Amino acid sequence: MISRRAMLNGLMAFGSMQTFPPAARAASSATDVTFLVTNDVHACRVGDGLSPGCAEEGKTDENLLRQIRALNAIHGQRWPDEIGDRPSSLAGAGSRIATPRGLVVCGDVTDDGGGQTALPREGGQLRQFSERYRQGSGPDRIHYPVYVGLGNHDLDQDGRPPDIDWYRDELRDYVRLNHKPSVFFKPPYPADNYDEASDSYSWNWDRLHLVQMQRFAGDTGKGAASGLPWLKQDLATFAADGRPVVLFQHYGWDSFSLEKWDPEKKTFDDDGSGPPHWWSDTERQAFLNTIQGYNVAAVFHGHEHDTPMIYRNAGLDIVKPTAAYKGGFGIVRITDRFMDVALAETADEKGGVTFVAASSKVLG
Repeated sequence: MISRRAMLNGLMAFGSMQTFPPAARAASSATDVTFLVTNDVHACRVGDGLSPGCAEEGKTDENLLRQIRALNAIHGQRWPDEIGDRPSSLAGAGSRIATPRGLVVCGDVTDDGGGQTALPREGGQLRQFSERYRQGSGPDRIHYPVYVGLGNHDLDQDGRPPDIDWYRDELRDYVRLNHKPSVFFKPPYPADNYDEASDSYSWNWDRLHLVQMQRFAGDTGKGAASGLPWLKQDLATFAADGRPVVLFQHYGWDSFSLEKWDPEKKTFDDDGSGPPHWWSDTERQAFLNTIQGYNVAAVFHGHEHDTPMIYRNAGLDIVKPTAAYKGGFGIVRITDRFMDVALAETADEKGGVTFVAASSKVLG
């Protein structure tokens, strides 16, 4: 059986690594970019219902639609002056939020590898995600370009032999069809640089360089190819001039992402001394070595669902909104002078939001 991924590999072979000079997309030296970021959508549709347990956890289409209404209405809001009766300290506090350039997704777009079925065919969960989180009009679709990233729930599922990889292939095909340019095919939101091996990709807004690294930079699980060699070359090509860089992946530096096997408790936790659950100290250090020397403004991730986070670790400013199905997302503005980040959650059925955290830093 020839998989869709194998077919696409053949059709797109001539476009295996599309790289264009930064000047081609940076006509102006000024940067003022506003975008949205979200994570852990966990589209859960299977057939006419949901995967077991999804309704109880709130992974429903109704909750995704609430978030979509808030995302689409965000440019009618203002950057908050206060959050929880304390000054937000945002550089742009009180000013109107500009129309976002796009929405970046930091993994787990589906709950079960796209929507598992016994035999290879289109998964209902991936179809649900594409119906909601692909740019369109109306109240049930995102109104901005969507930059897709995958997580462990998308990539860890195995199919039945001999089609072990078909779940992963389907999800990776979706990323390619949205972002991988070739001589035959122009995707709706073409990357400026796409790595055929790892499906990492990058693009540029003004003088801001953005990189989507899927589950995590350097991932080799389930047959994946490390994207670190590509990332090293990408940063040298696009960011050697000191422009700000924003990185997106699924795993972070929070306690959940760093947990290890605890042999006494027979589980993964913060105190474990055994093998890592998600990614290792060695993998994180290899990533840090690769980005060393570049002007990394922030790293955005997902994976943990319940807690909005703005924190520092490993010398990086790191951000994680609450999960999308719980109504969480982030609004980011990056200029030549500063970076503002506000984390929000849905507040009602009409697109209202509650701001829950914020951070601002000087860029130079």
